[in-house]
Amino acid sequence: MKVGWIGAGNMGNPMAVNMLPAASEFRVHDIRPEVTANLQEMGAEWSDSPAQIARDSDVVVMSLPMPHHVEAVCLGPDGVMEGVDSDSIVIDLSTNAADTIATLHREFMEKKGVRFLDAPVSGGVQGAIDQDLCVMVGGDEDAYREVKPILDAMGDKVMYCGPSGTGTTCKLMNNVVGAMIYSCVVEVLTAGVKAGVDLKTLATSIAGSTGGKNRPFDAWADGTYERDFKADEKTFFLELGLKDVRLACEQGALNGVPMDIANLVRQRLVEANARGWGRKKMMVFRQIQEERADVNLIDAWKDS
Repeated sequence: MKVGWIGAGNMGNPMAVNMLPAASEFRVHDIRPEVTANLQEMGAEWSDSPAQIARDSDVVVMSLPMPHHVEAVCLGPDGVMEGVDSDSIVIDLSTNAADTIATLHREFMEKKGVRFLDAPVSGGVQGAIDQDLCVMVGGDEDAYREVKPILDAMGDKVMYCGPSGTGTTCKLMNNVVGAMIYSCVVEVLTAGVKAGVDLKTLATSIAGSTGGKNRPFDAWADGTYERDFKADEKTFFLELGLKDVRLACEQGALNGVPMDIANLVRQRLVEANARGWGRKKMMVFRQIQEERADVNLIDAWKDS
């Protein structure tokens, strides 16, 4: 398979290094030719433009910083669109915008009959070096199967997510949950330290407790999530959770520590308790978010 690679930055370069041996021919382009020197030393051929990359390749792979960069490389002068034909597959590894993905998918299909895959990656630069990447692919499933061997050379967790845009959605949700979790962690650590607890002791105690041991997505991935919120002999009641969060927020206020996220959760628990759910299992309050989003997660699991 002839591969053309566009974008050899901090993430793109090591991913290209790992994919190159899996290609029958490998071409590379970047606005900074010097960053491709190691790839050319490995046998990659230099191309002067995205259009030339596309003309000489079966698969065009892009790893670029921002949505407008991807759009310019694809649709701009001397861009990918000028060089592709109906047998080509274009893969965008960037973390892109949903509307940009929709535009590119439509433009490539309507103008050239070209299959466009959004395939953002997660794992960071070290993951790119070590081939320790999750690659989340959206688009035509047959095209995914065709290019999976070269994606497997780049990452060890390549997965098909569904129609065009679904890979991007998975990546964006991953990144936002990372930011949310980190914000929560910093909030509770500053509150605990301000209350007089040694930081290492605080972090160790949380890491060894339910707050640190329960990975938040495991239950949703394997289907062991809570389906019935009726209390049993092991139940931690929502009213107790509300009490604990309230006390933590009050302590933060006394010590002058902003606890924006904790207070938002507190209000959600107050609402759940006001609905008469105080003696149900703690996680019943998730139903408030489901109502607001008009999404039933149990039904969604059954459909997946």
